[in-house]
Amino acid sequence: MHSARALSDLDTTIAFGRALGQQLQAGDVIALIGPLGAGKTHLVRAIAEGLGVPDSRAVSSPTFTLIHEYKGRLPIFHFDVYRLKSPAEFLDLGATEYFEAGGVCLIEWADRVLEYLPKRRITIELEITGETSRSLTIDEPSEPRTK
Repeated sequence: MHSARALSDLDTTIAFGRALGQQLQAGDVIALIGPLGAGKTHLVRAIAEGLGVPDSRAVSSPTFTLIHEYKGRLPIFHFDVYRLKSPAEFLDLGATEYFEAGGVCLIEWADRVLEYLPKRRITIELEITGETSRSLTIDEPSEPRTK
């Protein structure tokens, strides 16, 4: 399913992310795409809040470590693949094991590794439309989740 929505400010982005986080289930993969400054990390922080991370201030972009793990109602695996030299390095991080680890994977700059992501994923593309406003396009799988 393909949908779009306007996010007028940071509060709207946070509300969207929290609501999404509350709905996520074990094994979900969220591919985040957008330019620098589009709000990918802000959205990840809000999703983590929705997943029950007690202090979302602990959520930061794993630009230099490439992956951070957080504890919520489900484990959260937060990737930032911006600095990878090649998409194959994503597999070297053990990405496929994380996909099957019973948590939620949140991948910033996912457009750089799309070929290695599961077909069943939620892709969120953020576009800057103003100083604090964003346009969000969501592609969700049409088939139901399997347990």
